[in-house]
Amino acid sequence: MRADRLVAALLLMQARGRVTAAELAAELEVSVATARRDLEALSAAGVPVYPQPGRGGGWQLIGGARTDLTGLTAGEAQALFLLLGPTTGNAGAPARSALRKLVRALPDTFRADAEAAADAVVVDPTRWGEHGRERSELVELLQSAVVRRRRVELAYARPGREPTTRRVDPLGLVDKDDIWYLVAGTDAGRRTFRVDRVVRATVTDEPADRPDDFDLAAEWERVVDRVEQRRAGFDADVLIGAEVLHVLRDHFGRQCEVLGPADDGQVRVRLSAPTPLMIAQRLAGWGGQVEVEDSPPLAAELARIGQELVARYAGSVGGFVGPAGGER
Repeated sequence: MRADRLVAALLLMQARGRVTAAELAAELEVSVATARRDLEALSAAGVPVYPQPGRGGGWQLIGGARTDLTGLTAGEAQALFLLLGPTTGNAGAPARSALRKLVRALPDTFRADAEAAADAVVVDPTRWGEHGRERSELVELLQSAVVRRRRVELAYARPGREPTTRRVDPLGLVDKDDIWYLVAGTDAGRRTFRVDRVVRATVTDEPADRPDDFDLAAEWERVVDRVEQRRAGFDADVLIGAEVLHVLRDHFGRQCEVLGPADDGQVRVRLSAPTPLMIAQRLAGWGGQVEVEDSPPLAAELARIGQELVARYAGSVGGFVGPAGGER
């Protein structure tokens, strides 16, 4: 696209100060005549790009125009390269191409750090034994609708129900744990659809309604909070040693809220789950390291699990018979 070439030409001149039409043609993989026409178009459009004749001449940005066109700080540049650099497979080719163009526009003072950040992490989304995993055609279709701001007609099937058809305003796509979700506006408000439950999707010519202040990351955070609240249903406060708190938080994730320190180096936390049994099943292995505070339902479930274990294994406590028949 010509717009892409014009932006790339500006970024290249910003980085180098001066380029010839031949150098630009080689960078953009176009003919010298096309590169010269692009440069002339920039000049005609009012961009301060002027040819410098003679030996060592070329085209350059004049005066104060030669500034950091990207507007990126060092930290922002590194963050961008860390985000885009790890992508593998065919899907990562456009991102890596964009990075190569962008790096030329970065100030020399942090260009090297940005380049290093691009090679610092690799994310491989495929499992062992799999070939490269690409996004489905449906995801690509919905992404196009989001970018083009076009309304989509969805045939959507909930588990155990017949598909229903609705028109939605696509606002964004989220990939969470290998499952894609579409965040969209509907007549009933914003809704989230699992893409793997979409039976059919048709992009219409109708413009989609997308609020100017819409923030996909913030909206997804609200979606996650609502889901977690529905998953909770039951809360219980427990005491646990501060040195092993990180393990408990790994087990419960968002359903573990640290309330503050308690006596004897312990920490008071609030655990949530749909039922007391689901919390008890995760805590049973901690034994006496966990103390339940004022939650009879949870205490009862832990006691029941303990009684079941005693009933099953109490007879073998006296000694373990090894494979050769000797007691150990």
